[in-house]
This record gives sequence, structure tokens and C-alpha cells, in this order.
Amino acid sequence: MLGAVPVGGGSPVSIQSMTNTATSNVGATLEQFAALEEAGCDIVRVAVPDEESAMAIPSLIAGTSMPLVADIHFDHRLALLAIEKGAHGIRINPGTIGSPERAREVARAAADAGTVVRVGVNSGSLESRLRKEGARAEAESLARSALDSVDMLEDSGVGAIKVSVKASDVPRTVTAYRIVAEETDWPLHVGITEAGTIWSGTIKSSVGIGALLAMGIGDTIRVSLTAPPVEEVRVAKVILASLGLREAGLEVISCPTCARTEIDVVTLATRVEEALEGCRVPLKVAVMGCPVNGPGEAREADVGIAGGKEGGLLFVGGELLRRVGPDDLYEELISEVKRLVEDRMRGNA
Repeated sequence: MLGAVPVGGGSPVSIQSMTNTATSNVGATLEQFAALEEAGCDIVRVAVPDEESAMAIPSLIAGTSMPLVADIHFDHRLALLAIEKGAHGIRINPGTIGSPERAREVARAAADAGTVVRVGVNSGSLESRLRKEGARAEAESLARSALDSVDMLEDSGVGAIKVSVKASDVPRTVTAYRIVAEETDWPLHVGITEAGTIWSGTIKSSVGIGALLAMGIGDTIRVSLTAPPVEEVRVAKVILASLGLREAGLEVISCPTCARTEIDVVTLATRVEEALEGCRVPLKVAVMGCPVNGPGEAREADVGIAGGKEGGLLFVGGELLRRVGPDDLYEELISEVKRLVEDRMRGNA
């Protein structure tokens, strides 16, 4: 248990993100916490680069219902202070935490406090003992570093451990996690480190995280993007929903367009998605513009439009509701979606 969030043991895969505000700025950090939680984040991590940041932990915990993980590098005293100040979990990197003696001191403190410890190994900061000068951090070395640290934590009495072994490319990451998954039963925090911008990073993270989850590897995930943290949560939700591991909320499906397309599907689908962004009600909305798959996909959705040059067919719950004029496709579709959302929300009340 990380705060009130279960990790591993068959519990749902949880979503994590990390704030990019100064942790010592409590107001700004809590504002980002609220945005992350609204987007669907389950666990939040903050960087603790200095004593002032560690001292802010109690105020941050008091201002959110999400469990808080303190991310520690270079100074083991900050890890000790974060534990003292009540962080639900800490993340330490064997390659940056310092000497084995200091790492064991942190482990003993975590064991005494009942603090969750994540061993977070990254390819860019692998321990020097496992990395030849100028050589890439290979998957086996990433796994070995993590597993050695797990042994140390267990020997020190730590009773709640998570493990991550991240590289910035998919093949090494997947191989490293497969090795670790074979050798330990501790929950795995899965992600691709330094994945990139929102476009390329989303693709890389979806491939890597998706591949691991499809193999049954992974208990909690973070999508690492060079983008606002809320975008990480949005991508993570879609990854989980695409694998059937979390309700998708409202999902818009649309045809890829070809020479058979008779309406501007790109503009229509984009407008629909933007209008319905943030809706948590699990609905499938189809925006189709082809006579081949259009009617079938629209009929299979909760609400769907199958458009053509003469207008479109509006389907609700698999039944043809009415024909819609070419200038009314957007308004009619949105109207029916909102009506259905309201009906389902009243039904859940």
C-alpha cells in the first residue's frame, strides 16, 4: 500500500506522474497536484533536491489525497529527512544515492518508518561498477543493479519495495523488466525514461509500456514526457484503456479517411474530441465518413454518426435514430452525446 493506493498483488495498474514546480513552492505544487488528480493521476512524485523541498512535504501531503513519493538523488540525508517528514514513499537510484553504507542507512530508516521504497535504476545513471567506460547500459546490468538493491533493502528490513529499470529505448527497457520480473515478486513501476516530446514520447512510451503490460509485467506506470505533467496522465489512461486495464471514459473513434470519405472527418472528429475532453463517463462515440465501415462502426458505438455528402445517419445504442443534414452533423452528435452522458450520470447518482 502506498498511502491508500494498492500497488501489485493483482490490484489495478495505477498511474503516476511527477510535478515540475519547485517542490518548496507549496501553493504552485498543490495547484499542479489538483490538476493531476483531476486528470486521473493516482500517485504523485516530487523532486527533493534540497532541505527546503523536504520540509514542504507535510504541507503537500495535507493538501492532497494522492500518496506522495519523494524523489531523491545525490544526498542521502534528504532521503532521511523525507522519511522523517512523512513521505509515503521514496525513490532512490543506486547510481546516485552514494556509498553502500549511506544506502543502507536510508534503508534502515525506511524500514523503521514503514516507508515504501522504489529502487529506480536508469540507463543514464547506472552504477559505475556495472558500466564500462563509454559503453551503453545494457539490460542485464540495469536488472542486476536493481536486484542487488532489492537484496540490500530486504536485508535491512524494508517491507514494501517497488522496482523500476528504465532505459530511453524500448528494447533495453523491455528486456531489463523481463529479467527483473523473472527474479522478484515485488511490484514493478514501468516506464520509458526520457521518452521525448509529447508526440515521439507518447509513441515510444505506448510501445514500451504497452508491450510490458500485455505480457503481464507492470503494476504502476509513469509516462515520461517533455510536456506538462497532465499530458503524461492523459497518455497513461489511454494506454491502460486500450489494453482493457482501465475504463476509457469517453472514447472517440474515427475513420482514417481515404478517397471514399465524403465528409471532413478530420475536422469533425477533432471538434468532437475537443468538445468532450475531460468527460469521465464511459462512452464510445463514432465519427465515420465512409460507406464501407461507417454505418457498422457507428451502430456499434454508444453514439455514432455515419456521414456522407447527403448528410449522415445518427445512431444511438445501435439503433438508427434519424437522418441528419450535412450542416448539422456536429451539433446533432454532440447533443445526443450530452443527453446520454446526463442520463448515465443520473443513473449512477
